[in-house]
Amino acid sequence: MSYVAAENRYETMPYRRCGTSGLKLPAISLGLWHNFGEDTPHETKRSLCRTAFDLGITHFDLANNYGPPAGSAEAAFGNILRDDFRDYRDELIISSKAGYNMWPGPYGEWGSRKYLIASCDASLKRMGLEYVDIFYSHRFDPETPLEETMGALDQIVRSGKALYAGISSYNSERTRAAVAILNDLGTPCVIHQPSYSMLNRWVERDGLKDTLQELGVGSIAFSPLAQGMLSTKYLSGVPESSRAAQNKSLNPNMLSDQALSNISELNEIAKARGQTLVQMAIAWVLRGGGITTALIGASKPAQITDCAGAVNNLDFTAQELEKIDEYALEEDINLWALSSETPQNGA
Repeated sequence: MSYVAAENRYETMPYRRCGTSGLKLPAISLGLWHNFGEDTPHETKRSLCRTAFDLGITHFDLANNYGPPAGSAEAAFGNILRDDFRDYRDELIISSKAGYNMWPGPYGEWGSRKYLIASCDASLKRMGLEYVDIFYSHRFDPETPLEETMGALDQIVRSGKALYAGISSYNSERTRAAVAILNDLGTPCVIHQPSYSMLNRWVERDGLKDTLQELGVGSIAFSPLAQGMLSTKYLSGVPESSRAAQNKSLNPNMLSDQALSNISELNEIAKARGQTLVQMAIAWVLRGGGITTALIGASKPAQITDCAGAVNNLDFTAQELEKIDEYALEEDINLWALSSETPQNGA
């Protein structure tokens, strides 16, 4: 039976302008970093995407190397586009990125013009698309002139392979330089994708969050749940199917007694707000409008439904924020610190 999207899908999800551009993004977006490789049944992937779209989540975020194996997430999403979303392409914002290792040899990663353009072409082929809505430089390349990397993004947009250009995990200084280059080229940087959560606040210490607002660049915060730490799943042990159990971007050693005690206290604050801890963590990232959209991941449709409920209460009192700060102590979970050239915990 063919998929038909929920008629009420646009009734509850807020859509926020991405910086000063004309693009609007849902307050919550779905990332396909985990659970879209060949280690996950295809029907699960379809259910995740269908659930997201039915809830008004129109933005699906990928990268060339998502899997495993690398490229398989884009291939799977391409099948979902063909089988389920074919009639809805103009209602979707689809993004991809290039920057991390994708194929052997000197041209298979980082930020050269050769790699970025070849990567974009390969991503489009895997997904069966003529264009993506957003294409990112996935990480700063210290050995390639920034003018070359940004020039490649400009060429990708001008060639019609992407509608908008973005960058990911660049620090404030590099962001200012990248934005200036793209502005001079006439292809503005529309969006930045940094990691950001209660337990990973480097964008505040670095000044990036303020810089993006000053420059009129939108933002999509990935890992707002700190690889799943900001949920109740670990309060009673480590579930077998969790990231910590599989050592997928969350080292179980980070789940110390003190960290779990703090998470338990945060959960009590969330309960008092009438939210789950997941919902409060997402709402915290979105507070004040400084972040355009929160990028979530999921292994079950119910998790997406839980996350989407965050939009029902995005406001915080000063007292709530103070109490959150008391327990939301930064953990060494910024796996992307090298790319952003920032130390952990401000050290």
